[in-house]
Amino acid sequence: MTQLTSELAGPVSDGPAHAPSAGVAGGRSPAVVLRALFQLTKPRIIELLLVTTLPTMFLARRGLPGLGLMLVTLVGGALAAGSANTINCYLDRDIDAVMKRTARRPLVAKGRPAAVKPGEALLSGVVLGVAATVVLGVAANWLSAVLADGAILFYVFVYTMVLKRRTASNIVIGGAAGCFPVLVGWAAVTGRVGWPAVVLFAVIFFWTPPHFWALAMKFRDDYAAASVPMLPVVAAAPVVARKILVYSYVMVGVTLVLVPYAGVVYGVCAGVLGGWFLVEAHRLRSRVAGGAAAAPMRLFHLSIAYLTLLFAAIAVTALLPWRW
Repeated sequence: MTQLTSELAGPVSDGPAHAPSAGVAGGRSPAVVLRALFQLTKPRIIELLLVTTLPTMFLARRGLPGLGLMLVTLVGGALAAGSANTINCYLDRDIDAVMKRTARRPLVAKGRPAAVKPGEALLSGVVLGVAATVVLGVAANWLSAVLADGAILFYVFVYTMVLKRRTASNIVIGGAAGCFPVLVGWAAVTGRVGWPAVVLFAVIFFWTPPHFWALAMKFRDDYAAASVPMLPVVAAAPVVARKILVYSYVMVGVTLVLVPYAGVVYGVCAGVLGGWFLVEAHRLRSRVAGGAAAAPMRLFHLSIAYLTLLFAAIAVTALLPWRW
């Protein structure tokens, strides 16, 4: 269970730089190192991942799963996401140093002692991944553990190491890594992967490009400076806005595929939320086409609210004593 870095579903900065601790040589007290390692996991991104996991578990159970299973799945998922994010920071520390948005991350040292060493970060990422596997495998089931491991491997090797620096389709394909939490949650409850979980996987898959391209439009110069070929770097703004709109329509359409399973109450919520998303996507395209300031962060922030509310609707309707 992982997520596509701060570029996908997270904040646009990782917080303040780490000041050296007074009285400790080099500022590397255990507290400084642990805090830095924690920040490398990108905890605010993990929160968004878990927002999709728990409602999926409710839907799989059609009610409340056991408290212990929910806790284990959330802890295992957080460990897996932290593992992937940490290893991502280790691999991307060179371009993070170039981009203003990421230049204050713990592994980036510009005229100050690094809060954590690269080897420490890599070791931490591996340990977190092993811990996630053990927690999910032993306390939930091994299918959920394998899916979580698959997400880590996909994010690290397919997205970060292969796609990100080579193709403008990086986020389209690599975005699949951020979809695994729903599969993990469903598998933890049922021991298998059902078609509703696949639908939810597809919802997040098609949500990811509009969400991230909006962010990348804002920070286009950052990615260009780092030679990362995100779509807004290699394509004109009208092209990006049009693709955002296309993916938004597909995403909303996919959310409605779940109606026969989740019920009409969910369907109404999905329709209203989808309409809200599409209105803002159309506004972005209109602003770009008219030569006005794109203001893409409006859609970026709305996309986070949209996904949160959509999965909240899933959770509520899963707890209803009736589906229709």
